[in-house]
Amino acid sequence: MRFSVTIRQKGAVTVVDIHGTITYNEADALNEMFGDLVRKGRKKILLNLSEVTELDSSGIGVLARGFVMVRRAGGDFKMMQLNKQIQRLLEITNLCKIFEDFADENSAIHSFD
Repeated sequence: MRFSVTIRQKGAVTVVDIHGTITYNEADALNEMFGDLVRKGRKKILLNLSEVTELDSSGIGVLARGFVMVRRAGGDFKMMQLNKQIQRLLEITNLCKIFEDFADENSAIHSFD
């Protein structure tokens, strides 16, 4: 599956649907996208990872940098619909302690209130 990103608004929350892999090849594009969202004042970011097929160390790094970037701007950065591989990687790296994740979009959206 090729990498693609769709950005949509649900009220004040920016939902980022990521499809495909989050690896070294996609890291720069994602980092630039997070910076662009913050510059536009979008500080409530929800990543939908339901269609992510692979995550490597570079992908984990760009997600962590995105989290820090949004939080430093006074925002909030959450995830939803993590597959078992991503959940396991976040547990191994202890990032599960900082990334809030949700099973569905409605509960994730309401958690920003």
